[in-house]
Amino acid sequence: MRKLVIEKSAVKNNLSVIKEHAAGAVIYGVLTGDGGGAGIVPLAQLLRDEGIGRFAVCEVSEAEALRKAGFVDEEILMLRSTTDREELERLVDLNVVCTISSVDTGLALNALAENRSTVVEAHIQVDTGMGFGGFLVGEPEKILLAYRSLPNVALSGIYTQLHAARPGDPEAKRQLDQFHKVLDAVHAAGFETGLVHAAGSFALLHDATARLDGVRAGSAILGRCRRTKNDGLKTVGYGVAPLSEVRWLPKGHTVGTDKPIVLKKPTRVAVLPVGYQNGFGVVRTRELGFWAMFRRWRRSKKRTVRIGDQRARLLGPIGATETLLDVTNLRCSAGDPAVFEIDPLFAKGFQREYK
Repeated sequence: MRKLVIEKSAVKNNLSVIKEHAAGAVIYGVLTGDGGGAGIVPLAQLLRDEGIGRFAVCEVSEAEALRKAGFVDEEILMLRSTTDREELERLVDLNVVCTISSVDTGLALNALAENRSTVVEAHIQVDTGMGFGGFLVGEPEKILLAYRSLPNVALSGIYTQLHAARPGDPEAKRQLDQFHKVLDAVHAAGFETGLVHAAGSFALLHDATARLDGVRAGSAILGRCRRTKNDGLKTVGYGVAPLSEVRWLPKGHTVGTDKPIVLKKPTRVAVLPVGYQNGFGVVRTRELGFWAMFRRWRRSKKRTVRIGDQRARLLGPIGATETLLDVTNLRCSAGDPAVFEIDPLFAKGFQREYK
């Protein structure tokens, strides 16, 4: 049986780092992508046990999963706006804090709330340069229109999303300056912004000026954000699978599929029943160019699998559903558990286990 193991102690460690950087600011646990692959409900339960009571999602189904699991009183923020009537109905039924990113999304939410004789809570989204959604900073009159013209919407917060290119990125600073100008315009018009948040995981760890009233921590919870040396985070999640076969192959035998290699000597091989279709060897990266490709190639050459207290080197490229290991000098047999690095976000075909 293939298992994806999530270590509670490592998550708790990362939460302590996040809390230290948040320095008292409100923390939203971002649970998009099924909690980064760690499972939205068990991860939310662990976060709640550690004092995190606000969550952010991007899908209605994610909010439904939390409410059905007993997260009745916790705040859930929808980080995506919508004008779809059915989605809006479900969000209101679930008592989710919605996002308003334009005049149209604001009017759609207000009309639904008015028809239901209720008031719906929402945050304003401001686009300071990411382009994914939000009121443009150059059109403050539209943002003020949202504050003036949506009587059935309680605007309890405002947020933006910052670039995460590198620490001290001047573009991120420019975005934050623009965001503050929007906040100033709202205050000058006599309105309260409510909770103000801009920092995701990267900005939370690298830019104290982006902290504001709240922060949104997602990939940092699993230690799978863009890391820096001595950041205090621990990488969460690893795979375990039993070796399906161990045998000797003669000199001259070919192994592998798309890029087969010829064995230069008799080799004892083990078959790990995990491949790239299971997410093995798949990594998230924003790096581009030759040197990024070179670094990924070097990491792949160094990739090993742990069998007991031993390290087995990969033999040839990772296959679709199986991967070969060189165990010539190792003590092992079929059925022995092999432990390997895998990103929970890409893991498929594994039984999840918290320990």
